[in-house]
Amino acid sequence: MDCSLLRTLVRRYCAGEENWVDSRTIYVGHKEPPPGAEAYIPQRYPDNRIVSSKYTFWNFIPKNLFEQFRRIANFYFLIIFLVQLIIDTPTSPVTSGLPLFFVITVTAIKQGYEDWLRHKADNAMNQCPVHFIQHGKLVRKQSRKLRVGDIVMVKEDETFPCDLIFLSSNRADGTCHVTTASLDGESSHKTHYAVQDTKGFHTEEDVDGLHATIECEQPQPDLYKFVGRINVYNDLNDPVVRPLGSENLLLRGATLKNTEKIFGVAIYTGMETKMALNYQSKSQKRSAVEKSMNTFLIVYLCILVSKALINTVLKYVWQSEPFRDEPWYNQKTESERQRNLVEYIFTDKTGTLTENNMAFKECCIEGHVYVPHVICNGQVLPDSSGIDMIDSSPGVSGREREELFFRALCLCHTVQVKDDDPGDDVDGPQKSPDSKSCVYISSSPDEVALVEGVQRLGFTYLRLKDNYMEILNRENDIERFELLEVLSFDSVRRRMSVIVKSATGEIYLFCKGADSSIFPRVIEGKVDQVRSRVERNAVEGLRTLCVAYKRLEPEEYEDVCRLLQTAKVALQDREKKLAEAYEQIEKDLILLGATAVEDRLQEKAADTIEALQKAGIKVWVLTGDKMETASATCYACKLFRRSTQLLELTTKRLEEQSLHDVLFELSKTVLRCSGSLTRDSFSGLSTDMHDYGLIIDGAALSLIMKPREDGSSSGNYRELFLEICRNCSAVLCCRMAPLQKAQIVKLIKFSKEHPITLAIGDGANDVSMILEAHVGIGVIGKEGRQAARNSDYAIPKFKHLKKMLLVHGHLYYIRISELVQYFFYKNVCFIFPQFLYQFFCGFSQQTLYDTAYLTLYNISFTSLPILLYSLMEQHVGIEVLKRDPSLYRDIAKNALLRWRVFIYWTFLGVFDALVFFFGAYFMFENTTVTSNGQMFGNWTFGTLVFTVMVITVTLKLALDTHYWTWINHFVIWGSLLFYIVFSLLWGGIIWPFLSYQRMYYVFLHMLSSGPAWLGITLLVTVSLLPDVLKKVLCRQLWPTATERTQNIQLRDSVSEFTPLTSLQSWGARGTRPVAAQCSSSSGRVVCSRWESEEYTVLPPHPGLSHNTRYGCCGSSLETPT
Repeated sequence: MDCSLLRTLVRRYCAGEENWVDSRTIYVGHKEPPPGAEAYIPQRYPDNRIVSSKYTFWNFIPKNLFEQFRRIANFYFLIIFLVQLIIDTPTSPVTSGLPLFFVITVTAIKQGYEDWLRHKADNAMNQCPVHFIQHGKLVRKQSRKLRVGDIVMVKEDETFPCDLIFLSSNRADGTCHVTTASLDGESSHKTHYAVQDTKGFHTEEDVDGLHATIECEQPQPDLYKFVGRINVYNDLNDPVVRPLGSENLLLRGATLKNTEKIFGVAIYTGMETKMALNYQSKSQKRSAVEKSMNTFLIVYLCILVSKALINTVLKYVWQSEPFRDEPWYNQKTESERQRNLVEYIFTDKTGTLTENNMAFKECCIEGHVYVPHVICNGQVLPDSSGIDMIDSSPGVSGREREELFFRALCLCHTVQVKDDDPGDDVDGPQKSPDSKSCVYISSSPDEVALVEGVQRLGFTYLRLKDNYMEILNRENDIERFELLEVLSFDSVRRRMSVIVKSATGEIYLFCKGADSSIFPRVIEGKVDQVRSRVERNAVEGLRTLCVAYKRLEPEEYEDVCRLLQTAKVALQDREKKLAEAYEQIEKDLILLGATAVEDRLQEKAADTIEALQKAGIKVWVLTGDKMETASATCYACKLFRRSTQLLELTTKRLEEQSLHDVLFELSKTVLRCSGSLTRDSFSGLSTDMHDYGLIIDGAALSLIMKPREDGSSSGNYRELFLEICRNCSAVLCCRMAPLQKAQIVKLIKFSKEHPITLAIGDGANDVSMILEAHVGIGVIGKEGRQAARNSDYAIPKFKHLKKMLLVHGHLYYIRISELVQYFFYKNVCFIFPQFLYQFFCGFSQQTLYDTAYLTLYNISFTSLPILLYSLMEQHVGIEVLKRDPSLYRDIAKNALLRWRVFIYWTFLGVFDALVFFFGAYFMFENTTVTSNGQMFGNWTFGTLVFTVMVITVTLKLALDTHYWTWINHFVIWGSLLFYIVFSLLWGGIIWPFLSYQRMYYVFLHMLSSGPAWLGITLLVTVSLLPDVLKKVLCRQLWPTATERTQNIQLRDSVSEFTPLTSLQSWGARGTRPVAAQCSSSSGRVVCSRWESEEYTVLPPHPGLSHNTRYGCCGSSLETPT
């Protein structure tokens, strides 16, 4: 066993505060610093092993048994089994021990197999080969043997084995490109930079000769934050100190792209890497059904204990009288999950809702629209026949602005061009005139889409070489612009700029960003025309950017350089000073136009979210993307609607107001109408009140989750934040670290309502929230299988979540709730007559039923019908459930396992037990019932009660069954037949291995009596009558949406010529659109107009297409044209 992590924790928490520091010192290559430089203090760190498994070989049995016996049902049967072993009881220990052993064994095998798969995956990861430098040579060893301070070499398309400080790469500029899809869900390329003094080390010998130490912070889970410094020791000189930031840190789980190789030094290994710190520890998940069942078991356990106490007390009271010492008997006998009920869904964006595939749709230049390969300069291109003209030609006067706009898109970005042959730099530009094969990479997929889109409009970005950007214009001439400055994008400014110098010496500032950040800084241009086009594209869910520029005179540029240099070298408040400098530079712009980019959603993602919201489920999007990107996707997938008022709780707003003021202002906004109108707190949807959507970023969430320093509850804003979220129809959380996603899920999970949560994602960055949620769904996508491996269920596409929840989850809950309540019901029917019997046998523990009946009641006689019901029941058809998501509301908030339903089933069981026992008792008391004058005896009476009970509980399940197949008939009637056949055999044969034959001929004796037949029929009818009356009255007077749908299915034989208005009463309550709609797309004509909230969908009739739909109260017809 590996004890390094344990030793680290012991040192950290048990060695005292003086031994725990906030920083660590790493000796690169394990080389001591030069004499006199600094003290050499060797430190011990964990190795590079990753552990995601739950059990070990040594703790599997005790830990698994402990977890299983935490379930009240298992613990209850364990106690019963032990009591039966220790005390002389009328029933055999086998009746409770054998089923318990079977359940425990099967569960342990299942959980052990799942954990073995995790061990297997961990071993494959820990044993993968890694190259590191030792004595100037490249050596290969297993990943788990890496230590902090080792110098590692990583090749292209390999994953970083631990957290590394980037020392050098094969690129002359000391950069490399990585993808972090498994960390933050972004599959785009990010650029990292080597340390300035080591980027020239390109060989193993050079790197091995490096003499340096690194001082950095202790491991912490924030993926986007890192603070450190490196001391590089040169001969006879003081060390060169360089700062280290997140741009120098290569994280475990990221993949090297478009770079042949890099060298890095390990600083965090194993479970101290940022990826491992973002893992959520595995916990035992408990479903809502199991929690309800545990509560009901406690109630029944209390009832059972009270019955035992009553019988014990009454037994001693009975025996206290001398003539009642002998007891009344002659010899002692021997004896899924919760994808149902989901209230909150937390979904990742990139790769889960979207395909992460951006497409350039159009651009607008001074009011003229350009669509690649469709319209350019107002002219329809040859390969776009049949497309209507969008705009007229801009004319000769607009050509200059048009080309300037295209140049701005080619220059204002951080896109890199992937080199097919990095060593061939001479012929690159000469190949470019036909270079439609340029491969662009960038940290932002939007930028790649823009560069590729403008390439289709005639301008091609070639490359950045020696600080010169090269583009190819429409005349196939190469234009070179010197890149002077880059004003990087940030989420507060929501724009980026570049300052370039043309070959003619003109200096331009090109700026692109969100319309809200560009328009206020524009002093010239056709703002109204561009704004109208931007608003139109935004309504359609497209991602829009505006582009502007201004010319800089040489004197202005010198002022800009001085301003930027002053801000860059500042040690205090550097970010603030840079922001102020950018604000002064990016003003007095001239508007050129706007672009529209589509982030392609997964197929039917929008329909799925709409259906989930109609089902009353709140959907939250948790993503690491920028707010603008995520917000546009939320509009596209219909999470946010045109009528949704967005509320922001972001860093930008918190810079203007305090967190306290922002939260109270948002609370006042969303609760303004709560006094007069009631919002459906479960679904968050209401047509009668304003629709709100909340946007929050990771920094704001950190402030909300952080408790107040003085510990007072007034500083804890979590409840206020939750109150705001409850009154919003949708919530978007952007710039979220993996651990923050889990914190959000945990916050909702343990709120006062204790809702059922579901998390769905496709990358390793989603594992924490998948493990934290009640139900974890892994999407098998482009970002690996880590999410699927750690999930409860795995699906290939987000669209399958609709059927999984609204169909399979709905049916599962109906089945499992009936299973739980029916088991309690039939055991109340089984046990309560035995309790009543004690009052007539002197409390002697004499059993009412024979031992064989006691053993086989739950195992054989009544087990198969409910088992088949729980596998096959469909109270409503699958297509109906998919078509009408609102039916999911009928099972919302554990509706079928509430106390009201539990009490009804318990009352029904007690009533039936009283009918069984006292009906048989009073019907045949002191009465001769056979032709020869014989009377019923003890075992005949018990057999009569047992027979009525078996028939009643079986017919009760038959009354609840809606989906009948030949298997149902076979099992239900076959169970009754099996009971009769068994009783005839058990009482009609002399069994030589039994010491007693008390049941011999008892069953035949009972059936030979006519009154017995009459009594069985009458008692079964009386027992089932209350349940039948309840079902009929409730269905007629207070029908649920599901029952109304069942009525529609029962009346499926309606005539083709039945007036639609006569079917209004059948309709399920639905959503009424605000206005009539009429649209045409893909060869179909759709017209609809609803004038009432009652509607239904009729089955297809002869002569009409299966795609034809009728609306009951207005008119709706959809047919292929």
